[in-house]
Amino acid sequence: MPPPPRSSHLPAGQDLDPAQLSAQGSVTQALVAGWRAEPERPTLLDLGATTPGWCTGGELEARTAAAAAGLAAAGLGAGDRLVWSTGTSLDAVVVALGALRAGGVLVPANVAWTERELAHVVGDVRPTVAVLERPEQAAAVQAAAGGPLSVLTPTLERLAAPGAGRDAVVGAPLDRASPTDAALIVFTSGTTGRPKGAVLRHTNLVAGSASIALAWRWEPDDRLVLSLPLFHVHGLCAGLLGTLLAGASAVLLPRFEAAAVLDAAAAHRATLFFGVPTMYQRLGRAAGVDGLARLRLCVSGSAPLPAALWEEIRRRSGVAVLERYGMTETLLTYSNPVDGERRPSTVGFALPGVEGRLDAPGEDGAGELLVRGPAVFSGYWERPEADAAGFTDGWFRTGDLATFDDDGYLSLVGRRSDLVISGGHNVYPAEVEDVLLEHPGVAEAAVAGTPSEEWGETVTAWVVRADGGCEEADLVAFCAERLAPYKRPRLVHFVEALPRNAMGKVVRRELS
Repeated sequence: MPPPPRSSHLPAGQDLDPAQLSAQGSVTQALVAGWRAEPERPTLLDLGATTPGWCTGGELEARTAAAAAGLAAAGLGAGDRLVWSTGTSLDAVVVALGALRAGGVLVPANVAWTERELAHVVGDVRPTVAVLERPEQAAAVQAAAGGPLSVLTPTLERLAAPGAGRDAVVGAPLDRASPTDAALIVFTSGTTGRPKGAVLRHTNLVAGSASIALAWRWEPDDRLVLSLPLFHVHGLCAGLLGTLLAGASAVLLPRFEAAAVLDAAAAHRATLFFGVPTMYQRLGRAAGVDGLARLRLCVSGSAPLPAALWEEIRRRSGVAVLERYGMTETLLTYSNPVDGERRPSTVGFALPGVEGRLDAPGEDGAGELLVRGPAVFSGYWERPEADAAGFTDGWFRTGDLATFDDDGYLSLVGRRSDLVISGGHNVYPAEVEDVLLEHPGVAEAAVAGTPSEEWGETVTAWVVRADGGCEEADLVAFCAERLAPYKRPRLVHFVEALPRNAMGKVVRRELS
């Protein structure tokens, strides 16, 4: 059984009725109410723009209304899907929010996807409108649609510009989506077969944002440096919508560069930064990493942050990075506390409104993490078989194996599908990787099982050498001092780089 829930995320003396998390209604109703209450408040700054300047709440309301009208004229109606394949910019944000204000369902797509990958998504969701940054993909998208489709290529400026579509705004239906209507369909990374779309409703997004705002003490005066891609829930939901629903502000960077993040934090008096471990690895090497100390909170997610890197950031900048945990399907569910110990290699406690438990923990205490709460989605797009497999009595099966410490901190030990069974023993790749990363000659490491007639699976490591290097014998001896015999890598492959997806997660199926 898990330890009792912790209330450490709530401010002292504050109780929470989970229904409060969804009390703002739909995403767009909540946003428009905030923009109208403080129309002059600086909200978004796009540092990738030709002439960067702050966009206020009032300007954002007007521009998103115009974008909604333009998209409606292109064929987007209530409940229709819009495939949105763009980079990070203010114009892209305006178009996305305009789609939601028109009652559409936003389907984010990675700009780096191939035509084949994009065609899979288009064929699955059958959109009525697609906004593409790469015009060369228009023909493939049109062919995959299977029905009428308006493909809008580099027209972001026209759709999102001040005054665009102004004549069409009058009388256009805006902000009529109900809290239970779909807002996003975000495709999973496809680690178990082809990607499938997780349907996130307005109430999920509002509740998820309210939960982290409470836990992280997110106030209107906070300012986020946002360099995460917006096609993923980390950047789009936690970063962008979290900022806007908290009434706060964000500085948008078109891509991550360590120096640009540190410069933006200093120049614009930022208080927050959200990143993934690969970003923190680069920040840790940057000459001005001590500049992170000016931020109130630095958060890491989307992949485990190695304890050695956590300690290095702490040593060089004085910042205790806050690790948290979430999924496309659940948004954020666990977090280390803002007030209290931020324990490396753990993801802390369940966030406000979230419940978690372990299913069938073994002798080592590890079991599959199951979660439920108002931010957890209710199902995949037209995948009833995936819904049946993904839920047990209202609890979502995350597929992640985890343990609870004696005092309630949750530690992730790996994916259920990544578990290596060698000689009848369970081996969690993350545990072995953590040991390998302690070796000074190892820059990166990934562990998986390879077929073995003798052992069933052999624990195998793929290693990127650090400066100074290492040899297989060094690593075998190093692990022998720190791991039980059945956990030690029996094969070591040295590689130039590990295969990673856009959010920095190692793609284990591509290890070879």
